[in-house]
Amino acid sequence: MCHPPRRSSHTLPRVYSPLRVDQLTLPPSDGKHDAGGDDQDRVPGVVVVFSAGAPAAHVIPLTDPIELGRGSDGGNGGKLDDGRVSRRHARLAFDGRRCVVTDLGSQNGTFVDGSPAAPNAPTHAQRLIRVGDSLLIPCADVRPFEAGVSSVDGFVRGPAMQALLAEAARHARTGTTLHIRGETGTGKEGVAQAFHRAGARATRPLIAVNCSAIPQAIAERLLFGVKRGAYSGAEADAPGYIQEAEGGTLFLDEIADLDLQTQAKLLRVLESRELLPLGASKPRRVDFALCSATHKDLRSLVAAGTLREDLYFRVGRPAVQLPPLRNRPEEIPALIAGELARLSPAPTAHVSLVEQCLLRPWPGNVRELITELRNAAQAALIDGTRVDARHLPATAGTVFGSAMPEARPAPPADLTPPATPSPDNARRRAPRDDAEWRQRIEETLRAHAGNVAATARALGLHRTQLRRLLERHGIATSPAGGPDDDDSAE
Repeated sequence: MCHPPRRSSHTLPRVYSPLRVDQLTLPPSDGKHDAGGDDQDRVPGVVVVFSAGAPAAHVIPLTDPIELGRGSDGGNGGKLDDGRVSRRHARLAFDGRRCVVTDLGSQNGTFVDGSPAAPNAPTHAQRLIRVGDSLLIPCADVRPFEAGVSSVDGFVRGPAMQALLAEAARHARTGTTLHIRGETGTGKEGVAQAFHRAGARATRPLIAVNCSAIPQAIAERLLFGVKRGAYSGAEADAPGYIQEAEGGTLFLDEIADLDLQTQAKLLRVLESRELLPLGASKPRRVDFALCSATHKDLRSLVAAGTLREDLYFRVGRPAVQLPPLRNRPEEIPALIAGELARLSPAPTAHVSLVEQCLLRPWPGNVRELITELRNAAQAALIDGTRVDARHLPATAGTVFGSAMPEARPAPPADLTPPATPSPDNARRRAPRDDAEWRQRIEETLRAHAGNVAATARALGLHRTQLRRLLERHGIATSPAGGPDDDDSAE
């Protein structure tokens, strides 16, 4: 059973019983979590992550070229139950380095990495393929995805996360310490909960403390507790977080933000398993498991003098590395569906929304994705429509500062990036002049507040090429961005 959190003016720890986490780019799983074996054992292919308006996790191997389509003549496992997919929609193949997509003159077109593919022109896919209302992620090895994508107590688990949680569970069964390293918003607290639930202390409380939110002046009092009369105003005994974790697990998020004096006292508790509250004359025995986390490299902090070396050897091993969301894109459709389902009334997600979410790097990871989804859903409710790409702000999921044009992540190390297209190739691959493409331009232009430069980048086009298309389709742009739509206008 979990104890209710204490009420006070300082930042409270979070006490959990059930596991609960509010949570691009290739490869869709961190390489170290791929199935075993060398490169010759890998099975290249694509993973269908969204189809027919719902998340999916369907593997299509590309050991041989296949055709995607609604008709049975597609064969080779390429059949898609999608009403907007043509009977013979696109051909997929793997050339030994990259996934090659060829649109077969489909009615609704094929989009590769957010850009329309010219009919019958082979195109290399790095991140994402859209056919009809289905989204596919190319992957150098699809074997890990045979386990699918699951959701347990709201915690979405793709292959990389499933492997990491299994590793955390093994450490929980054999020890009492685990360090989690990962970017902000990746779900470190969810891993800590999994570590706690897998160990022998699962029936006792998990006390989660954000160390970066603890004022240095009261850090010792909050962690170690205080005896009555220890100082003016201490009129009663007050247990600290360590005492509250007795028999259970203490999770210290951003542990490196503790000051050096508090680190020294924490080390003493970990080594002696004795707790001496402020003002107490005798220590008391304590028994708890410790799970710590940080988005920084602990060894670098030791070298910089902000983390005690002896504390590092106590809390830094064993450790697990939590991959960022951009390396777990297979989880994004399920995260979107799960978050929208929690709203009332629950809106539905248009394929354009899921596509845009898959094409953005999300530096704030799951936390940022959830926040932006809630805002987009509110905007969609005002319009009375489904949540689509135009409800997602242009800056959502993108990197900060001058690096904005490089928001898309780099291609994977085991897939060679395509060469820069020549002007002749760009002209040959110019998008088709149809209603679907016009609608796509208009939606992307609205999503980027009329900024032509940002819209061109999102569509994978040169600015001049996009301006020609705007003129051809008679699409007006807002003059707010200035005559040249400078990138700083985003």
